[in-house]
Amino acid sequence: MTNKRPNILFVFPDQYRLQALGFRGDDPVHTPNLDAFAAESRVLTHAVSTRPVCSPYRAMLLTGQYPHQNGVVVNCNSNTSALGNYLKESTVCLSDVLAEAGYSQGYIGKWHLDPPNPDHNAYTEGPRGSGGVIWDTYTPPSRRHQFDFWHSYGCCDRHFNPHYWTTGAALHERIEPQEWSVKHETDVAVDYIRNANGERDPEKPFSLVISHNPPHPPYQQVPPRYLERYEDMPLETLANRANFDAQTFRGEEGAARTMRQYFAAVTGVDEQFGRMLRALDEEGLRENTIVVFTADHGDMMGSHGRIGKDLWYAESFRVPFIVRWPGRLAEGEDDLLIGTPDLMPTLLGLTGEAGRIPDEVQGINYAPALLGEEQARPTSALYWTAGAGGGGNGVQRRGILTHRHTFVVQRKGEEEQIILHDDNADPYQLRNAADANADLVESLRTELWEQLQEIEDPWAV
Repeated sequence: MTNKRPNILFVFPDQYRLQALGFRGDDPVHTPNLDAFAAESRVLTHAVSTRPVCSPYRAMLLTGQYPHQNGVVVNCNSNTSALGNYLKESTVCLSDVLAEAGYSQGYIGKWHLDPPNPDHNAYTEGPRGSGGVIWDTYTPPSRRHQFDFWHSYGCCDRHFNPHYWTTGAALHERIEPQEWSVKHETDVAVDYIRNANGERDPEKPFSLVISHNPPHPPYQQVPPRYLERYEDMPLETLANRANFDAQTFRGEEGAARTMRQYFAAVTGVDEQFGRMLRALDEEGLRENTIVVFTADHGDMMGSHGRIGKDLWYAESFRVPFIVRWPGRLAEGEDDLLIGTPDLMPTLLGLTGEAGRIPDEVQGINYAPALLGEEQARPTSALYWTAGAGGGGNGVQRRGILTHRHTFVVQRKGEEEQIILHDDNADPYQLRNAADANADLVESLRTELWEQLQEIEDPWAV
């Protein structure tokens, strides 16, 4: 008899910010598939990327542990791997648990969790940036954490000429499809959903994780047909956020060009996501599949004059999180303050495998809350960054998001700065209200320290 436990389709494009969802009315983006999907899903309005950087997010997603616990505190590359900064083979991950529970599993796209191996350099993407740092690497089967279908790479920002290692491929056997990576990865995902090539056991439930690189840079590597929608938009339409600063963000001409490219990639991701949803419908899998659309972090895209991520501002820290399970999850918005380490235990809870959550998991299983059952709901979600080896000039931060405030403690050496934004009164986070709210600062600091003590963060023990 076919196993009726729910399938999982988990899609997380890289650097896709919360504001880039058409139904929200923030960025001027065209996302008809995501808009329709959201209308029939639970939309978590206060989901965050606890450590808004690529590798730490992925490690938290898979392990349910915070960075200081799973060891992935900054991005994985040849410099940081020397410090043990990579996903350990012995760590029990979401995929390991689901494998023991009888799931077929696939991973497609960017992995970015392994230490670059010098023996692999001839077959991986070469140095990126200054200093000859290697980011890409081949992941051998022993390090794939029981994903039995594999179509992935380490870290390579070539959207028009991506490369992948497939399930049984050796190091020297990578493939190089000459097409936009999101389109190619969606083709592979659709085949997996349809089981077109026997990639999975049809008698088992499946879990398929898809990590697109766009809309991550290089922004200009996006198909022209998606750019057409935005090519006539002036900067004042593209950059409609009150905290946008063009002069420190590539100047007006450069800012407009970059935003058009970013929004075009968003529209492309939306179109390909729609193809996956249609494949589920056509295969009769809609009702028994939990579909999640989220992101590893956002992109400042000129807000506060910044680009990229790793900041506490909403454009970086808060992420889309839309989850659909027809007949089981109620439609509509939910302000659950959910962080990245909570995703692993929550997914296990939704599949009925809460009893398999490893003792080492630090995140919370919020499946009861999502299913409409009684459960204590958090009053804040943690923000966590590292400094040494991870950029930021040695700056480290801890903070929390509540339903009204963003509170951050920033340290560099012996210096400490307190940052407080009233996100209701100041939605674009233009003012630091810390000095005028001493009592509130003390209360939020106490709440932050209680969270840090709970997870045995070195800052608070």
